[in-house]
This record gives sequence, structure tokens and C-alpha cells, in this order.
Amino acid sequence: MSRKFTVINESFTCQHCGTEVGPLAQGSCRNHCPNCFYSLHLDINPGDRAANCGGMLEPIRIEEHKNKGYMVVHRCDTCGHTCRNRLALDDPSQPDSFDRMLAIMKKQSL
Repeated sequence: MSRKFTVINESFTCQHCGTEVGPLAQGSCRNHCPNCFYSLHLDINPGDRAANCGGMLEPIRIEEHKNKGYMVVHRCDTCGHTCRNRLALDDPSQPDSFDRMLAIMKKQSL
């Protein structure tokens, strides 16, 4: 069974830290704040906006994948759902924070 992917690459205001977040300049779609890495639990499949939860997705760890690069792992503070999303460290318009990535990695190693 293949995953469905609906492209929604739009601006939003982070509900965790208030950062004004623009769409990705190239490639995929931005789904988390590049400053604090928080997101909202809105989707069942990427971009479908079909989840009825709406909880905050907290960044709990960083994983490195051979083909996808660095991924942030989120856990919903309302329902416990976990998901992974690719980091956009090289986005020319608004890159994900390298310092935030390192802070999460340091925290997970304690």
C-alpha cells in the first residue's frame, strides 16, 4: 500500500514559538517550524488535513537516514501519535535551525 501525499506548501505561524514560517523554496513541503521544530497534528497522510486531533507535535529526537538525511521525530502531546519529517537544513529561504537540531540530539543522548 503506497502512502498518499498531498502537496500543501504554504506559510503559517508557529503555534509554539510564534515564528512566521514561509513555504519551502524548493523540493517538498514544510510541515514544522524551522526555529523550534514543533508542528501540529493535522494529517493522517502527508498534506491531507484529515487528522481530527490538532495537538502539538513535539520534536523528541533526530534520526539520520542514509537516503533522506536528517529527520525530526515528533510525538503528539494530545494523542501520542509519532511521525518523522525530513529537515530542510539547506533551504535557501528559511533553513531549519542547525543549532536546534544539535540541541535535540544532545538532549536525546543524555
